[in-house]
Amino acid sequence: MAATFQFELVSPERLLLSTEVSEVIVPGTDGEFTVLPNHAPMMTTIRPGILSVKTEGSGDREEYVLLGGFAEAGPDRLTILAEEAYVRSELDKDALASSIRDTEEDARDAQTDEARALATERLEQLKTLEALA
Repeated sequence: MAATFQFELVSPERLLLSTEVSEVIVPGTDGEFTVLPNHAPMMTTIRPGILSVKTEGSGDREEYVLLGGFAEAGPDRLTILAEEAYVRSELDKDALASSIRDTEEDARDAQTDEARALATERLEQLKTLEALA
């Protein structure tokens, strides 16, 4: 049996994954890094990008789209606390395009600078998500 470690991917809405894995490729702020069993302890921030998880046994890879967050790794565990996380294969590009159009309209129609800034920030997140989908 191959060496594995416990992996958890958590977003504010839900626990997306909690399982034994053999490898995780993380989009770190300073560049992608791979976590394997017996990884040195570390904490880092995550940039928007694709998280690739190699599961135990099958060796299949699952991909998740992250829009930032934090990672904490250790010899027997990796925890990702994502600002937003989605199963890549479940993203609906048409729904994203519709959300982008709605958010562009919200930004144009905003009555205050604060509302415009919030809509603009969300618009950038949605465009990043669309590019990664």
